[in-house]
Amino acid sequence: MPDWNILFKLHIYECGDGLGAALHQVQIIDDKPTEGPVCYISRQIKPTEARWSAYVWLRSKIAIKEYRGNMNIVHKAGNIHKNSDGLSRWALASSPDNPAYVPLEAEPQITIEGINITNIGTEFFEEVRESFKKDNNFHALTSLLDKD
Repeated sequence: MPDWNILFKLHIYECGDGLGAALHQVQIIDDKPTEGPVCYISRQIKPTEARWSAYVWLRSKIAIKEYRGNMNIVHKAGNIHKNSDGLSRWALASSPDNPAYVPLEAEPQITIEGINITNIGTEFFEEVRESFKKDNNFHALTSLLDKD
């Protein structure tokens, strides 16, 4: 049973097809600190999530930054991270009998208020790419987000 007065450790992993998580806690058992699982959960990645752009993932990374003072984030290789790694690779189907299921209608709906179509040449996109390479603020932001 979890002890709500003790910190939890959340082990998460993502592979191309699924998400896996194992919630752990260190408790004193037979006078020894012992880390053990409290809960396991996994689900398959939805088709819409598989198509998310890097900007959507960057937004998630920024959202996590708000809580960084309350948590430590540590990278572990998959071969060390076997509990949640295995759950992500053999994720449960995203169906109503899975506790991690999120129905499609629960996904946020985006209303398109208007569309403006214009013919932009490849030169424009090349200029945008080059501007990011020269933008010190962009490099500072991404390096801050990449810090543990």
